[in-house]
Amino acid sequence: MRVYGAWRQRGESSPQALLLLLLILAISWVLWSGLYKPLLLGLGAFSCVLTVFLAQRMGFFRHQAVLKVLPSLPGYWWWLLREIIVSSIDVAKLILNPSMPISPVVVELQAQTRSDVALAILGNSITLSPGTVTLDVDEGKLLVHCLTSESALALREGEANRRAAELGLG
Repeated sequence: MRVYGAWRQRGESSPQALLLLLLILAISWVLWSGLYKPLLLGLGAFSCVLTVFLAQRMGFFRHQAVLKVLPSLPGYWWWLLREIIVSSIDVAKLILNPSMPISPVVVELQAQTRSDVALAILGNSITLSPGTVTLDVDEGKLLVHCLTSESALALREGEANRRAAELGLG
Protein backbone atom coordinates (compact mmCIF):
# COMPACT_ATOMS: atom_id res chain seq x y z
CA MET A 1 0.00 0.00 0.00
CA ARG A 2 1.32 3.43 -0.94
CA VAL A 3 1.46 6.01 1.82
CA TYR A 4 0.47 9.57 0.84
CA GLY A 5 3.54 11.79 0.76
CA ALA A 6 5.95 8.89 0.24
CA TRP A 7 6.53 10.12 -3.32
CA ARG A 8 8.53 13.06 -1.90
CA GLN A 9 10.96 10.76 -0.11
CA ARG A 10 11.77 8.81 -3.27
CA GLY A 11 12.17 11.90 -5.46
CA GLU A 12 9.06 11.09 -7.47
CA SER A 13 6.42 13.54 -8.54
CA SER A 14 3.18 14.49 -6.89
CA PRO A 15 -0.06 13.94 -8.77
CA GLN A 16 -0.56 17.73 -8.79
CA ALA A 17 2.80 18.28 -10.52
CA LEU A 18 1.97 15.64 -13.13
CA LEU A 19 -1.42 17.21 -13.84
CA LEU A 20 0.09 20.70 -14.02
CA LEU A 21 2.67 19.60 -16.58
CA LEU A 22 0.02 17.72 -18.57
CA LEU A 23 -2.22 20.80 -18.57
CA ILE A 24 0.61 23.11 -19.68
CA LEU A 25 1.61 20.72 -22.48
CA ALA A 26 -1.96 20.22 -23.68
CA ILE A 27 -2.77 23.94 -23.74
CA SER A 28 0.51 24.71 -25.51
CA TRP A 29 -0.09 21.98 -28.10
CA VAL A 30 -3.64 23.13 -28.86
CA LEU A 31 -2.67 26.80 -29.12
CA TRP A 32 0.43 26.22 -31.26
CA SER A 33 -0.99 23.55 -33.56
CA GLY A 34 -4.26 25.26 -34.42
CA LEU A 35 -5.55 21.88 -35.62
CA TYR A 36 -8.81 20.64 -34.14
CA LYS A 37 -9.57 17.43 -36.03
CA PRO A 38 -10.35 14.43 -33.77
CA LEU A 39 -7.40 12.34 -34.99
CA LEU A 40 -4.92 15.17 -34.46
CA LEU A 41 -6.38 16.04 -31.05
CA GLY A 42 -6.03 12.38 -30.07
CA LEU A 43 -2.43 12.24 -31.26
CA GLY A 44 -1.70 15.48 -29.42
CA ALA A 45 -3.24 14.11 -26.22
CA PHE A 46 -1.22 10.90 -26.60
CA SER A 47 2.01 12.86 -27.11
CA CYS A 48 1.30 15.01 -24.02
CA VAL A 49 0.63 11.95 -21.84
CA LEU A 50 3.73 10.22 -23.22
CA THR A 51 5.83 13.32 -22.50
CA VAL A 52 4.60 13.49 -18.89
CA PHE A 53 5.31 9.77 -18.44
CA LEU A 54 8.83 10.12 -19.85
CA ALA A 55 9.50 13.27 -17.81
CA GLN A 56 8.60 11.40 -14.64
CA ARG A 57 10.72 8.38 -15.59
CA MET A 58 13.71 10.63 -16.37
CA GLY A 59 13.51 12.38 -12.99
CA PHE A 60 12.30 15.76 -14.27
CA PHE A 61 10.36 16.33 -11.06
CA ARG A 62 13.38 15.80 -8.84
CA HIS A 63 14.29 19.35 -9.80
CA GLN A 64 11.47 21.08 -7.94
CA ALA A 65 12.91 24.47 -8.93
CA VAL A 66 11.91 23.78 -12.53
CA LEU A 67 8.24 24.26 -11.69
CA LYS A 68 8.98 27.36 -9.59
CA VAL A 69 10.78 29.05 -12.48
CA LEU A 70 7.84 28.81 -14.90
CA PRO A 71 6.48 32.29 -14.11
CA SER A 72 9.83 33.98 -14.87
CA LEU A 73 10.41 32.14 -18.16
CA PRO A 74 8.34 34.44 -20.43
CA GLY A 75 10.52 37.44 -19.51
CA TYR A 76 13.64 35.39 -20.20
CA TRP A 77 12.22 34.23 -23.53
CA TRP A 78 11.48 37.82 -24.64
CA TRP A 79 15.01 38.86 -23.75
CA LEU A 80 16.43 35.81 -25.60
CA LEU A 81 14.27 36.52 -28.67
CA ARG A 82 15.60 40.08 -28.79
CA GLU A 83 19.19 38.78 -28.49
CA ILE A 84 18.60 36.25 -31.29
CA ILE A 85 17.26 38.98 -33.59
CA VAL A 86 20.17 41.34 -32.84
CA SER A 87 22.69 38.50 -33.34
CA SER A 88 21.02 37.48 -36.60
CA ILE A 89 21.33 41.02 -37.94
CA ASP A 90 24.99 41.19 -36.87
CA VAL A 91 25.81 37.86 -38.55
CA ALA A 92 23.95 38.91 -41.71
CA LYS A 93 26.03 42.11 -41.85
CA LEU A 94 29.21 40.06 -41.52
CA ILE A 95 28.16 37.70 -44.30
CA LEU A 96 27.12 40.49 -46.66
CA ASN A 97 30.32 42.45 -46.08
CA PRO A 98 32.73 41.67 -48.97
CA SER A 99 35.78 41.60 -46.67
CA MET A 100 34.12 39.13 -44.21
CA PRO A 101 35.57 40.72 -41.05
CA ILE A 102 35.31 37.67 -38.80
CA SER A 103 37.69 37.05 -35.93
CA PRO A 104 36.80 33.69 -34.36
CA VAL A 105 37.45 33.40 -30.64
CA VAL A 106 36.95 30.60 -28.13
CA VAL A 107 35.90 31.88 -24.71
CA GLU A 108 35.79 30.10 -21.37
CA LEU A 109 32.85 31.42 -19.39
CA GLN A 110 32.40 30.79 -15.66
CA ALA A 111 28.70 30.27 -14.99
CA GLN A 112 27.10 32.17 -12.11
CA THR A 113 25.02 29.11 -11.28
CA ARG A 114 25.81 25.46 -10.54
CA SER A 115 22.44 23.94 -11.33
CA ASP A 116 22.50 21.45 -14.20
CA VAL A 117 19.21 22.83 -15.51
CA ALA A 118 20.45 26.44 -15.43
CA LEU A 119 23.71 25.44 -17.13
CA ALA A 120 21.74 23.70 -19.88
CA ILE A 121 19.52 26.78 -20.32
CA LEU A 122 22.56 29.07 -20.48
CA GLY A 123 24.44 26.85 -22.93
CA ASN A 124 21.42 26.42 -25.18
CA SER A 125 20.63 30.14 -25.06
CA ILE A 126 24.17 30.95 -26.18
CA THR A 127 23.95 28.39 -29.00
CA LEU A 128 20.58 29.73 -30.16
CA SER A 129 22.11 33.14 -30.78
CA PRO A 130 23.68 33.18 -34.26
CA GLY A 131 27.43 33.56 -34.20
CA THR A 132 27.99 31.66 -30.94
CA VAL A 133 28.13 27.95 -30.17
CA THR A 134 28.55 26.32 -26.77
CA LEU A 135 31.20 23.65 -27.29
CA ASP A 136 31.45 22.16 -23.81
CA VAL A 137 30.03 22.46 -20.31
CA ASP A 138 32.14 21.11 -17.45
CA GLU A 139 32.03 21.88 -13.73
CA GLY A 140 30.30 25.23 -14.14
CA LYS A 141 32.47 26.39 -17.04
CA LEU A 142 31.23 26.81 -20.59
CA LEU A 143 33.53 26.74 -23.60
CA VAL A 144 31.99 28.95 -26.29
CA HIS A 145 33.04 29.61 -29.89
CA CYS A 146 32.27 33.17 -30.99
CA LEU A 147 32.33 34.35 -34.61
CA THR A 148 33.80 37.74 -33.71
CA SER A 149 35.82 39.24 -30.88
CA GLU A 150 32.96 41.71 -30.33
CA SER A 151 30.51 38.88 -29.64
CA ALA A 152 33.10 37.30 -27.31
CA LEU A 153 33.39 40.60 -25.44
CA ALA A 154 29.61 40.88 -25.16
CA LEU A 155 29.48 37.32 -23.81
CA ARG A 156 32.17 38.10 -21.23
CA GLU A 157 30.16 41.11 -20.05
CA GLY A 158 27.83 38.50 -18.63
CA GLU A 159 24.27 39.56 -19.51
CA ALA A 160 23.29 36.04 -20.59
CA ASN A 161 25.04 34.57 -17.57
CA ARG A 162 23.26 36.97 -15.21
CA ARG A 163 19.84 36.36 -16.79
CA ALA A 164 20.20 32.58 -16.59
CA ALA A 165 21.28 32.87 -12.94
CA GLU A 166 18.29 35.11 -12.17
CA LEU A 167 15.93 32.33 -13.17
CA GLY A 168 16.57 31.00 -9.69
CA LEU A 169 17.48 27.42 -10.54
CA GLY A 170 20.39 27.22 -8.15
